[in-house]
Amino acid sequence: MSNDQTNANEWPQIPFAAWQTTAAALHLYLQVVGKYRLARSPWVNHAWHATFYSTPRGLTTSLVPDGEGGIEVRFDFLDHTVVGRCGNGKTDSFPLATMSVADFYDQFTGMITALGGNAAIHGSPNELPDPVPFAEDTVSRPYDADAVTRFHRALVTISRVLQDFRTGFRGKVSPVHLFWGSFDLAVTRFSGRRAPLHPGGIPNLPDDVTQEAYSHEVSSAGFWAGGGPVDDAAFYSYAYPAPQGFSEAPVSPEAAYFDSDFGEFILPYEAVRCSADPEATLMAFLESTYAAAASLGDWDRSQECPRGETGKPLPIG
Repeated sequence: MSNDQTNANEWPQIPFAAWQTTAAALHLYLQVVGKYRLARSPWVNHAWHATFYSTPRGLTTSLVPDGEGGIEVRFDFLDHTVVGRCGNGKTDSFPLATMSVADFYDQFTGMITALGGNAAIHGSPNELPDPVPFAEDTVSRPYDADAVTRFHRALVTISRVLQDFRTGFRGKVSPVHLFWGSFDLAVTRFSGRRAPLHPGGIPNLPDDVTQEAYSHEVSSAGFWAGGGPVDDAAFYSYAYPAPQGFSEAPVSPEAAYFDSDFGEFILPYEAVRCSADPEATLMAFLESTYAAAASLGDWDRSQECPRGETGKPLPIG
């Protein structure tokens, strides 16, 4: 297979306008399932107990401490199903298709109950303006299976690059995970120092949740499918608190820019997809924006290390 064909497979076209109604529906479906994991799991710092992880077929909650032996819920974006598996041997599923959020909510809670779990959750979306409770959102929403599959292929490739980037830091660093509130794939490095109290103010998210999430200084980077502060799919990188001069820092590649309204560096997905070496282009963005945050923020740079290699332990720092 040629490099062009490989890039097209691993970095598919995902123009947001073409699937934004499906993306909006998928975002809400992820919120329903994410809230189930949140409701059944003990709190982990920065809400890491509530997120999803990429799999070869879609997204997973990983093990949720519920039912007999635990429950895992997977979104399968190849067969387009939601699958639940319990430690008692029970399995249940239902298709992803054109439906309302209320239909999805009913089918999901029924599936968890059938598996022997507790399906009670907070029944309204977070981090969205004017939220409609899941059970009352009865408008039929389309499901573009091809677009979802292409989005998934992009997530898998992006997750691999973020995982590689993650290995170059000895300090506290998050998993590579998808937050269902903001619908973004992210990885976060921590300086080790406490941060100023975050002002909060995120729509329909308790301030104490936001303030715990940003309790310590961070350099965070990730990926949106679109529909947020930028119109199309894009990568982002920010620091909290942003050190003086951060917005003017030189970063790579040339297509990256600082969005002063949102306070983050932005790199369009298309600029990465269409580059000669997409993975190297994205890595340059991740490394340069982190370096700007760490250098200007006076981080302990001894926490950095060479990126990991298969079967080769890192040198002792």
